[in-house]
Amino acid sequence: MSNLIPSGALRRMLLPPTYGRHVTPASEFTILSVEVWASGLVVNVHLASEGAPAPRLILEDHFGTKYSLQESAVVDSRNLQVFTPSVPPGTRSLTIRAADDPGRPVVTFAVPMMAVPDAPSVAAVPEAPAAREAAGLPDEAPYQPELRRPA
Repeated sequence: MSNLIPSGALRRMLLPPTYGRHVTPASEFTILSVEVWASGLVVNVHLASEGAPAPRLILEDHFGTKYSLQESAVVDSRNLQVFTPSVPPGTRSLTIRAADDPGRPVVTFAVPMMAVPDAPSVAAVPEAPAAREAAGLPDEAPYQPELRRPA
């Protein structure tokens, strides 16, 4: 089995607020969690039985971002599905639907606000002591951006 973990840092683990169970004649599964990585999403699915086919999932957020399935692996009754891209800054909700019943959501996650670095402009942060003094800035370490909530 290949390494399914996306590149970058793990930003957040989303747990369903309700029991994310889906039952239709075509499939039966439960969404256990979603890992939000810097480069993508990993959906952790529990299948109804060993050997059951992996469900075809549809992910959407309130921005309408198109998420694409990159890889999927099934081990016993567990299925991991990797989607790209990651959630954009400011995303408030992530909904998972099954392709066999797209009109009904399986589960909707509330996505907590994630801090995003706000890089200062180079002109706003003079590095040379003379430039800092001329700009009326104290002679100390250069400005380090603070994390802020996305707009």
